[in-house]
Amino acid sequence: MKLFFTSIAKSFQDAFMVFLMWRERHIKEKTFVIILALLVGVLAGVAALVLKTLIHLISHALTSNINIDEGSLLYLIYPAVGILLTMLFVRYVVRDNISHGVTRVLYAISQNKSRLKRHNMYSSVIASSITIGFGGSVGAEGPIVYTGAAIGSNLGRVFRLSPRILMILVGCGAAAGIAGIFKAPIAGMLFTLEVLMLDL
Repeated sequence: MKLFFTSIAKSFQDAFMVFLMWRERHIKEKTFVIILALLVGVLAGVAALVLKTLIHLISHALTSNINIDEGSLLYLIYPAVGILLTMLFVRYVVRDNISHGVTRVLYAISQNKSRLKRHNMYSSVIASSITIGFGGSVGAEGPIVYTGAAIGSNLGRVFRLSPRILMILVGCGAAAGIAGIFKAPIAGMLFTLEVLMLDL
């Protein structure tokens, strides 16, 4: 069985290499970057939708049976439980520091050739959904910027693009994340140009 899966993985890798060579011969880099930017934007928008939906579902599940006209001790307990669950998720599932979104993206751009780890495409969404859904006093901006940037970075790495193009895709992902979470596409673009300081 292991040999079967190994042969399938090898066949997929060979087919992908053929595609990469065909792409280099037939599709100009500028055109390909535009296609990837569109794909990154769609995926980051889906990530923003998933984040908002998870936050709403968790919050609704926890507070639907609480009478809003009366005080409840649960409003003090839920945030602490959310932080504990997030800490356990980061420590035992992710096993890496996911930190603050924007600062990690800036670090990746300046020091790591715009390379972000694969788990950043989902870990920030899950961790922040739990924290915010349980009533933690954090926002969705940092996590979705981090997630969108990670989607752009990893998609660019799959297609073996240069660090300069990776930086553009990281910016596209961050802008799309902001646009998706706040329904503000111009703000997403301006955020990327001003906060991430991309030289485009």
